[in-house]
Amino acid sequence: MTATRPGERSDALVFFGATGDLAFKQIFPALAGLIRDESLDLPIVGVARSGDLDSLRDRARESLRAHGFTDASATRVLTDRLRYVKGSDDDIATFGALRRELGQARHPLHYLAVPPSLFGEVVANLEASGCAAGARIIVEKPFGHDLASARDLNETIHRVFAEPAVFRIDHYLGKEPVQNLLYFRFANSILEPVWNRDHVASVQVTMAEALDVADRGAFYDQAGAIRDVVQNHLLQVVSLLAMEPPSGRTPEAVRNEQFKVLDSIRPLAPTDVVRGQYRGYREVKGVAAQSTVETFAALRLHVDTWRWSGVPFYVRTGKRLPVTATEVRVELKRPPQAVFGELQPPDADYFRFRLTPDMSISLGARAKKPGEAMVGEPVELFASHQSGTERPPYQRLIGDAIRGDQTLFAREDWVEAAWRVVDGVLDDATPPPVYEPGTWGPPEASRVLLRGDRWHEPAETLRVEAGANVVPRLAPAVR
Repeated sequence: MTATRPGERSDALVFFGATGDLAFKQIFPALAGLIRDESLDLPIVGVARSGDLDSLRDRARESLRAHGFTDASATRVLTDRLRYVKGSDDDIATFGALRRELGQARHPLHYLAVPPSLFGEVVANLEASGCAAGARIIVEKPFGHDLASARDLNETIHRVFAEPAVFRIDHYLGKEPVQNLLYFRFANSILEPVWNRDHVASVQVTMAEALDVADRGAFYDQAGAIRDVVQNHLLQVVSLLAMEPPSGRTPEAVRNEQFKVLDSIRPLAPTDVVRGQYRGYREVKGVAAQSTVETFAALRLHVDTWRWSGVPFYVRTGKRLPVTATEVRVELKRPPQAVFGELQPPDADYFRFRLTPDMSISLGARAKKPGEAMVGEPVELFASHQSGTERPPYQRLIGDAIRGDQTLFAREDWVEAAWRVVDGVLDDATPPPVYEPGTWGPPEASRVLLRGDRWHEPAETLRVEAGANVVPRLAPAVR
């Protein structure tokens, strides 16, 4: 098993699957951004089954053009630093050539941008060739397809790499709005007095996508909404919302608290979940004619901790919904008495965290309408970031992995705890109710709500057009 060196920089980067889609869409732009912004100066070695160094450099240039990267100097440095090893993942000679190409590098970072089914072969050959000594690896999600496979995958990796040398990358944790959620929670004192079961009535997380599954039909029909985004992205958001303050400033301090949240969530029962499938999904290329895979899921989570006991966490996601947006709404309990006697019971106060497509934080409350009557209306105090200078997630995460910073990477126990939460409701063969594209899923989704609760639909955009980075305003509330 390789020795690990927390905090020590890697001295070379190797990425397997160098001619694949992930390299084209994410890795090349991220590396060019790191060269431009952080003067990245590592040797960069691509490994793939076909092509040569010239074709790899051409593909890197094409990738950067396609993503609007215009820094000619960084582009030139990236292509100059590229090296290439042609071969297959199951050929030990390929890894011998890789070790020679690494030269004096003794602490390489290996990025496995290949399917998880190939991890075992690649890891074994890295060890046999000497490329694993003193190295780290990055592995892409999905980390298994259920609890048993996640455990098997972790065991396979740990035969060669100790946990501190393993970086499980999920771009969602590298997104600036997700980081802002963590920051806002613990950089301010205004939340802590009310951030508990005494004052919070419910927590709602919605990740809506207006798009269909597009050309991912074959993949999606093996996954579904729960595997695709609930088990990872949305449970990550829940863990940030519900975690206790970290006990220190180390990466492990944050990850320890995130794991505790996942470990406290009851495994989902069928009564906690409503699935749905948009009309027309079965006609998508790669989807089975009688598919029962869900494109929509609504869940009720029970977080059994002292802070959150009895507070329902509602999670909802789906394809072909009316908008593309991700929001968190933390609804507070209503005042104990209606002092002003308004006929219609008003919505309770709430915090709303907008994660995509724009980033904002809102406090929803009530204010008196102008006039003689003591009648109110809902308003929001709204703050929106509009700088547009955030680092792309892959650039942030690859840079962190090179530095050995694991804060934004999923730990083994977190991954397995997340699978444990959803494991009991995976692969449900019951045909899910069909919903019309452009609606908010099947009406049955309301079954997961407790009495008196309702779903809150995100608006398509909440961006405030102004020049300042943070714009406070008092405005009509989004219902």
